[in-house]
Amino acid sequence: MTADPITEPVNTPQEQDPIDMLAALDEAAGHVLRAEFIEGTATLVPPSDRQHNFGAFLLAMQLHSAGLTLAGIGDGYTTRLKEDGLRDLIIPDFAVLSRKPTDTDEEYRKDHRGWYSIDLVTLAGEITSSNHESDTGPKYRSYAAVGVPVYVLIHRLRRKAFAFSDPVQDENPVKSRYATKVEVDLGMRLPLPDPYPVLDTSALRP
Repeated sequence: MTADPITEPVNTPQEQDPIDMLAALDEAAGHVLRAEFIEGTATLVPPSDRQHNFGAFLLAMQLHSAGLTLAGIGDGYTTRLKEDGLRDLIIPDFAVLSRKPTDTDEEYRKDHRGWYSIDLVTLAGEITSSNHESDTGPKYRSYAAVGVPVYVLIHRLRRKAFAFSDPVQDENPVKSRYATKVEVDLGMRLPLPDPYPVLDTSALRP
């Protein structure tokens, strides 16, 4: 089944390194913000409610308990499709890494002021909050564009859970997509492709 993005692509050409842009926002605020930069737009992410945060923790723990010990929450990742191309800065709600970050990965993070390379991520997960379109459109396309193998989306507004896989990358990143979609009602068990487990989404049910 083909899985199309739920919102239309919006891409604004960037003239400033997004890491510099988010650093400037932090400086203006006087403290560290939870900010992301996707498809040319900087977004300040408001604090999530307890169900969102607890759900992300529980899903990460399910992955961890299934033997995916590199599942976790809270890290930020940067994408770079080309040396002079689009870069996004994304903080998944939960993720699974392909390997434990090496010294080289930590140097990359230091050079990029706190952002790991998205190349580490084999599964990215998002739980919608107030800005549902960010997770269903820009983040969907960004994860597909860099070839993240699996994208799990918990859409609380629609009361659905999705597992997207088989990324189809396009020369134009905002046309990238996932070829395969599995969809269940929120609260049901969500099958993931091998080697990932079936996820219990009942903790996210309203």
